[in-house]
Amino acid sequence: MTTPQTAPPPTSERQRPQLPPVVYVPTTDEADVASRRVLLHRVEDGRTALYAYSAIDRLHTWYLPDAPWLLCDVAALQRIHDQTPYDLLFLDVDPGLRDDAEETA
Repeated sequence: MTTPQTAPPPTSERQRPQLPPVVYVPTTDEADVASRRVLLHRVEDGRTALYAYSAIDRLHTWYLPDAPWLLCDVAALQRIHDQTPYDLLFLDVDPGLRDDAEETA
């Protein structure tokens, strides 16, 4: 006996990936934390990306060692988007900024 197979739901009905409660976002390194700005990057196809990390060690491993950061919840990410819109939000992705990227790969 076989069980009937159903097609996956349309893309619009699929759930989006869940973000952790907070993420670490790279920033500029002004001494006054209130003056820091979130770093956005232009990717190859011209879109603007915000890189975020689920743990501080991941930011330092995949982004840049000792990079300054801001801890953001979803509401803070929305405020960042409202002030400086970005097209993509990458979670725990190596943007290839380090000189030693080939050594750690």
